[in-house]
Formats: sequence, structure tokens, C-alpha cells
Amino acid sequence: MENNFAHLIAQALNLNEEAVRNTLALLAEGCTIPFISRYRKERTGSLDEVQIAAINDENTRLSDIAKRKDTVVKTITEQEKMTKELQQRIDNCWDATELEDIYLPYKPRRRTRAQVAREQGLEPLAQILLQQRERHPEQAAQRFVQDGLSVSDCLRGAQDIIAENVSEDERSRQQLRGAYRRTAMITSKVVKAKADSDEAAKYRDYFDWKEPMKRCSSHRLLAMRRGEAEGILRLSIDPIDDDECIERLQHHYVYGHTPCGELVAEAVEDSYKRLLKPSIETEFANLSKEKADEEAIRVFAENLRQLLLGAPLGQKRVIGIDPGFRTGCKVVCLDAQGNLLHHEAIFPHPPVNRLMQATVHVQQMISDYQIEAIAIGNGTASRETKSFVEDAIKSLPSHSGEGSGVRLFVVSEDGASVYSASKVARDEFPDEDVTVRGAVSIGRRLMDPLAELVKIDPKSIGVGQYQHDVDQTKLKHQLDQTVESCVNLVGVNLNTASSHLLQYVSGLGPTLAKNIVDYRKENGAFTSRAQLKKVPRLGPSAFQQCAGFLRIPNATNPLDNSAVHPESYGVVEQMAKDQGCSVKDLMTQKELRARVDIKRYVTADIGLPTLTDIMKELEKPGRDPREQLEEFEFDSRVQSIDDLEEGMVLPGIVTNITNFGAFVDIGVHQDGLVHISQMANRRIAHPTDVVKLHQHVTVKVIEVDHRRNRIALSMKQV
Repeated sequence: MENNFAHLIAQALNLNEEAVRNTLALLAEGCTIPFISRYRKERTGSLDEVQIAAINDENTRLSDIAKRKDTVVKTITEQEKMTKELQQRIDNCWDATELEDIYLPYKPRRRTRAQVAREQGLEPLAQILLQQRERHPEQAAQRFVQDGLSVSDCLRGAQDIIAENVSEDERSRQQLRGAYRRTAMITSKVVKAKADSDEAAKYRDYFDWKEPMKRCSSHRLLAMRRGEAEGILRLSIDPIDDDECIERLQHHYVYGHTPCGELVAEAVEDSYKRLLKPSIETEFANLSKEKADEEAIRVFAENLRQLLLGAPLGQKRVIGIDPGFRTGCKVVCLDAQGNLLHHEAIFPHPPVNRLMQATVHVQQMISDYQIEAIAIGNGTASRETKSFVEDAIKSLPSHSGEGSGVRLFVVSEDGASVYSASKVARDEFPDEDVTVRGAVSIGRRLMDPLAELVKIDPKSIGVGQYQHDVDQTKLKHQLDQTVESCVNLVGVNLNTASSHLLQYVSGLGPTLAKNIVDYRKENGAFTSRAQLKKVPRLGPSAFQQCAGFLRIPNATNPLDNSAVHPESYGVVEQMAKDQGCSVKDLMTQKELRARVDIKRYVTADIGLPTLTDIMKELEKPGRDPREQLEEFEFDSRVQSIDDLEEGMVLPGIVTNITNFGAFVDIGVHQDGLVHISQMANRRIAHPTDVVKLHQHVTVKVIEVDHRRNRIALSMKQV
């Protein structure tokens, strides 16, 4: 079966069959996608993570179909209706829809009108009508009359059987599917009773909407589906011409203008309206929803990847501020490792207005804790707090020099409140309240977004597109895969990482991550990767999977702070020996590396792809693939949506990307939308062709809708 899967997957994904077979074998051995992608290139033909994930997903899909086949075969066999031809059709079928079509006539069903007619012995009459040879169907029906059944009852029962048979016929279903694919229209109408309600306002675009289904984008479909779920919209999906669909179906079953033919034509029309069309409409609606889900999940995963791989400030002493007016600003001081040193609340804004006191306290914290950077949450009172902190830094005594090197950043606080109330936060800070935990999260996000954001459910981070409306199981699978990919791409400091970050490292998980942290507490910092083997329950397989992604700065062996896997240490040591130097010398001296001929070190297990990766890693060991952090300033003229005027050109930060455009924060507590049509002076396929998350952009205000609190922006008019 696995060999058959490899062939099918290779065909479906247009990949080398041998590479697919080897990848499936590695996955079956328990290897993770990041490990296979990074350290098994020789076996996979250098497939990347996306291709390996696609192989894994396709393998799961085929496995599910194989299980369904077992159920189908068992049910048909128990009915004693299995034939050699039918068994062969099932064996050769790897399409879920086609399999269900094959199974439909044999599927146990509730007691339908057709089933009742069969129990009344009317199946032969249905066959007589279908043959259309009888000139007088009433006379044929007379033979089936019994107690409680008239001639017309018998004919209606026979028509019910024909209608059900037509609805279960593969040819009929495929024909109607084709019509839906070609011509189906989706129609959205507002429920009149809800038309004037406030909650309906956001769906105003879909109050009277109609478009070809094949052109309906994922975000429009999901928006309409949400409106339908909230009882505001009514949706329908119909082929463009019902009469044509009925005529096409009748063409297959009706042979002429005979009395029997007329009865069959009526049965086919009934089948279409009562059984076939509702079934295919539901199937088509589900299929289109699945496709919309896939697209929304793909967009969300890409946004999450960009967010997690956001530029880190690094290990600096930081103040984190969760700004507020009435309740004050929650301020925390963190050391370079993110440990909480001090916290307090200050009240520089109305209604309390303790500006002087707040200024003195901030200046004192900068001095006492030798602060290098300040992170301010981007929520309520963010702009006002940033101005206050800037003034506080400027007014530091000139002779002290404390404020001259302090950098100021505004940080997204999406999900900080979710983190602060979570079990992870309670475990980290059992004695602090949620406001302190939230401010700590803001400060840590500046230092290392990846390490902090992995603690939060991705759906709460605010970078999705209808994330609560899509298939939650598929969403979680894709997002977990994305987090795992990002964590392993960057690598993790074994001596500072939290258990929550460690659990995403290849081959670990919650239990081993906790065991590593517990071992670290009991025995002190790790000095080598080999020490991992002493961690309880971390066996050879887990060590193989995780070791290459864990870093130990200042380790005795410099390779322990690189992406070189321990299984390849021997070849690096041989390279150094051949050059008459140490491994450290090989890593620090370019001329020594230039003399290495990697072809000499090819073996049965290590090929050129791995050796090439090793040389890149020796050049920049443990390099961080993330970009450098940039400071940013909003336009001082605008503080709220009321300050905006059409034509204004403003700086902004991209906060979310969807299929239809990008949302940009311009500092007015309401993100504006740059529609895809306003992103460039050329046609673009997707907003990610032009922007990425947290990119600094310049935009022009083209419309302000105060009623719906919407801001339309343009990048191409700047």
C-alpha cells in the first residue's frame, strides 16, 4: 500500500517517486518535517518543508480514503452485492467524492419514499416504466394494486423509486456537478427583519449580491457564510438554468413522447428538485467552503510565519509599558534574559494627571536598571504614552547620559491579554496580576517575538482572515506546523528557552521540554549537546531529531552553537585535522575553509547537499535568519480617525494581510485598508507580492467612513 501511495503522491504533486517513497519512510520512522528537510537532503532529493508537508498531508488523505474503502467493501459484501467489477472499481478509486458515488446505492439509508415503495413490491413497475415499452402504464400498474394502494398510488411509488435511482446514479451526479462547476451562481440576500440593525451594517455589501461561484473569492465567501451564521444573510447556490439541467437529465432517461416516457420525465424532474439538486448544492457548498478555508488558512499561516520571524531586538535591558488612561500605565523592568526585576503603575494621563511623578519614576527606572530600550503597547493611550516617555528621556539630566542610548519602540499587544490570563503566564508569574504579566509580554516581544508569541494561541494574535469561521482542526494543524517550522528555522538557546518554546523544537514536545527545563534547574546550564542524553526520557531518537536545532553559546565545542548536527561532527573534525587546525580555527578563518574540497568528504551517508550546508554554517555559525529591528514614528498630526482628511499622506505599519489587501496602522486606533487594487500601479496576484507583515509603508488616505469606522488607503497614489 505504501508503494502505491508513493506513486499516487508523486503523480499528484509532480515529484520524484523515489524521493516521495524515502520521505514517507522517514515520516513513518517518526522523523519531523524540519529534521527531514534540514538533515536528510540526500534521501529526499533536497525537498523543502513545504513539499514534505504536502507529502505528509496527501499521505494522510489517502490513508483516510483507504479506511473508508474498508467500510464500503464490508457493507456491500454483507449485503451480498459485491461483484468482481465493483471490487476493482473500489480498489482503483482514490477520489473521495467518486468513492461515495459508487457507495451511494448500497449505503444504509433512512426510510425514504422510494424505500416504502420497494417494500410495497413496486420495483418491477418502476423497471417497466423505465423501459417505456408499455402503451398503457395504468394497465401495467393494475397488476400491482393491493389493499390501500390504487393505480395512481402504484405509479407514484414507482416514480419515487425512479427518482431515487436517478439521484444515486453516478452519471446524473457528475452531469449536475459539471453544470455547477460551469455555471453556478452564489446569491446573498439580507433577512429583511435584520436589514436596519447595527450588526447588519458590516454586511451591507452583501444585502443583494450575486456572482459566479467560480469567481467568488475566499474572503467574500467566508464573509457571506458568517453573515448567514449570524442570521443576517440568506445564501443560495444554483446553476444558471434549472430547466436546462432537467432537460439534460431527462435526455438520458426518456426515449420519446410516450405515456411511460412522460411519467419517467416527471420522476426525473422530481429527482432533480427534491433529491439531486439539494444534494449537489450541499456538496458544492461544502467543497467551496473547504477551498475557502484552505486559502484563509494559507494566508493566516503565512502571516503568522512573518510575525513569528519578526525582527528581534536581542538580549537588552528593557522597560515594557502597557499604556492606559484611567487605570494608568503598567510598567515593568526586565533584565537582558527577560526576567522581571521591578513593576509599578504610573499615571501620566487624564483623569489622574500625575505627570511629574510619572516622569521622575520613569527616569529613575532607566537609571536604576540601566535600561537600553522601551517597548510600548499599541493599544489605548499608546500615542500619548510614547510622547510622554520621549519627553521623560529628553529631560534626563544631561550629565547622567542615561537617556542618550535608550531606544523607543511601539509593539503590537494583540493577544497579550490572552497570554496574561493563561496557565503559561500563571506558571511564570504566580504572584503577579494580569496587568503585570501583560506588560512583561510586551517587553519580551520586543526582545524576541518568536520566544514570546509561541506562548499564545495563534488565533488570538490578530493576523488571520476569518480564522474563527474555518475548519478548526485543519487550522490548528497548519498553525502548529508553521510555529514548529519557525522555531526550528531560527534555532533555540538551550540554556534560556522556556519549556513552551522548547516544546516546538523538532522531536521534543511538552513532556521532554519540561524535563529539559527541570534538568537545567537542578544541574545548571548545559555545556554540551551530549548532556541532553542525560535528560530523563530523552532517548536516542529524540536526541537525533532535536540536537541540531538547539544552540549552546560559549559551549566547549563551538559546533554546539551551530546548526551542524552532532552526527556530522566527525566530518568537520576530519576537515580541521586535514587542514592542521582546530574546529574553532576552521570556523573563524575564511582562508582555511576556502582550502577545503568538500567532494573529498562525500560518503554513503553524507552527500554534497549536507556538506554544502555544513560549510555555510561554519561561515556563520548559529546565524539568525531574521532581519534587523527598525524604529518607527507615526505622523504627529493625527491622533484619532477624526483627524484624518482625504489626501493625507502618512507613514504606517502593516498589521495584517488578507487576500483582498493589507491593513495598516497609521496611529489612530483603527487600522486602514489598502485594497489590493490600491497597492501598486500594476496588476498583482496577491498582497504579499508587495508587502509583508510589520513592513513600514507610506499611504494616502482616500476615504474615511465614520459610520462604519473604516479607513480606505492607497499605496499607488503616494
